[in-house]
Amino acid sequence: MLLDRVNGPADLKAMSLAELRQLAAEIRRFLIQQLSVTGGHFGPNLGVVELTLALHRVFDSPRDKIIWDVGHQAYVHKIITGRKERFSTLRQFGGLAGFPKRSESPHDAFGTGHASTSISAALGMAVARDLKGESHHVVAVIGDGAMTGGMAFEALNHAGHLGKRLIVVLNDNEMSIAENVGAMADYLAKLRTDRTYAKMKNEVEHLLKRIPSIGGKVARTLERAKDSVKYFWVPGMLFEELGFTYFGPVDGHNFTALTTMLERVKECPDPVLLHVVTQKGKGYGRAERAPDKLHSVTPFNPETGKAEKSSSSSAPSYTDVFGNAIVELAERDPRIVAITAAMPGGTGLTKFARRFPDRFFDVGIAEQHAATLSAGLAAAGMRPVFAVYSTFLQRAYDQVIHDICIQNLPVVFAVDRAGLVGADGETHQGAFDVAYLRTVPNMTIMMPKDENELRQMLYTALQLPGPVAVRYPRGAARGVPLDKEWHAIAIGSWEVIRQGVSPVAVVAMGPMVALAEEAADRLAEEGVDPMIINARFVKPLDGDLLLRLVGEGWALVTVEETALAGGVGSAVLEWLAAHGLHGVPVRCLGLPDQFIPHGGRGELLRAVGLTAEGVADAVKDVLRAGRVPRAAAHSPEGSDLRLGQGRR
Repeated sequence: MLLDRVNGPADLKAMSLAELRQLAAEIRRFLIQQLSVTGGHFGPNLGVVELTLALHRVFDSPRDKIIWDVGHQAYVHKIITGRKERFSTLRQFGGLAGFPKRSESPHDAFGTGHASTSISAALGMAVARDLKGESHHVVAVIGDGAMTGGMAFEALNHAGHLGKRLIVVLNDNEMSIAENVGAMADYLAKLRTDRTYAKMKNEVEHLLKRIPSIGGKVARTLERAKDSVKYFWVPGMLFEELGFTYFGPVDGHNFTALTTMLERVKECPDPVLLHVVTQKGKGYGRAERAPDKLHSVTPFNPETGKAEKSSSSSAPSYTDVFGNAIVELAERDPRIVAITAAMPGGTGLTKFARRFPDRFFDVGIAEQHAATLSAGLAAAGMRPVFAVYSTFLQRAYDQVIHDICIQNLPVVFAVDRAGLVGADGETHQGAFDVAYLRTVPNMTIMMPKDENELRQMLYTALQLPGPVAVRYPRGAARGVPLDKEWHAIAIGSWEVIRQGVSPVAVVAMGPMVALAEEAADRLAEEGVDPMIINARFVKPLDGDLLLRLVGEGWALVTVEETALAGGVGSAVLEWLAAHGLHGVPVRCLGLPDQFIPHGGRGELLRAVGLTAEGVADAVKDVLRAGRVPRAAAHSPEGSDLRLGQGRR
């Protein structure tokens, strides 16, 4: 096999075009076989095989810098840059990352995982190159989905202004994760499909160059006329006006066309945008026909395309529970609208989109816009629900503060993938939303212990007059029965799951409640019976219950699947300090002050000590610290924090 001979990009340069085509076929077979076992981003990588080979044939990595936007499509790059022998460890604990990672290989010029960053990073590298007097090439590979993000246009605008030697390869497969939306998608479709544009480009530009330059008013008139003709006939004028020379579209699966065009743009002294058209999922029929469904896969049978059956719970996912609940609530309230940033399927809004197409808005990969769009909807009397992964909400932090919370607008953030997500690794772990949202005035934050509570929290959130974040984890819920009736949950109220008699209370949030219950079962065998509390509100805290616990002499163990810095444990310690309640034994369990790598969720929880055994050990440890002296069950004078709604 030719693939056996490829240990680095240099091995591609001696291959003929026929051999490259054979190698492309072998890589596709390799990807299908490997990803059917490990899972991972499937369709995007099948679509960029020829493009990746052509880039590494024409350019000289790692001297030349190739930056992959998002990184969904970087597996082929990993395979041909010396990592194919470790490819079976992809996205597994201790194995290869699912995204480019600078610490993994010198060929990974820039780490990524979120969209629309490549052009900014590439421009920074091009500026640094020129300041240092170096001469290598810098190439950003960005998909048309990522091009819907505003950051990409900020970078294009600045790059065109600076005029640095930079190559942007626009990989146009008509998809992000779901089908692309918006004016940019329509514009690229026009460039992609209108053969008249492609035929006329060179002819028109050649003709215009032949018009002689003359002075005065006639010259200015002729120049305006030339611009008008160019606007009408020449494709890519949007990019041309931003300061880039536009080339394309070119067939992204044709080695001859690709290498010829890449060699051509390589010689350009100014910013260049090369428009490459590819097919997502190419080489695997099911992925070609359903590129959104096979964007990312779990282990599957490559013959049938069906996912392997898992022994996990048959309960619905939290995402599906949310999706069904918002449809039911929208049936009752015509003010409810749903917003997503290019993730209708991933956030559970597909059903809502079908049922209420006029009340559903997919804004593309543009979380900042989604947040402020939600603010505008709320200011005009609607009840917007912005469904977004925890890791992607980070991208809209300023809008959360400035546009929503300062104005106390009733926007509901349905924060999916809150907590550890596993194989996608540090760029996607939902570790920080509690910390970065808890500090913002007017924000209410809640997390359910099960799917029934999630439904009621969504209902509650839609009744409140200000911003609310309802966060919930990835994966299967607990399989509990659902209440038929809707009811509001008292804001700031915690729920005592087990009363307990041992003088320690385990304050747990979300899926950690079940973990705490498991720990309590273990402790019962040793004669220890802690109280178990469902800390379903992170903000506001249940101050009344905390005062009671401290007054009765209970020690506290907090358990959360979030960053310890700024999380629930921090909130409890801040509350105790603010109320002058010192000397209370408290143990805080959560995610340490480091980025959590990729791996199975269970493996990662064990690695950070979030296990039933770890909780049980913390309970025993705090009990050994001695019984807490009784404290006055009232707020010290001058420390009343009741500045907003609910309790602190």
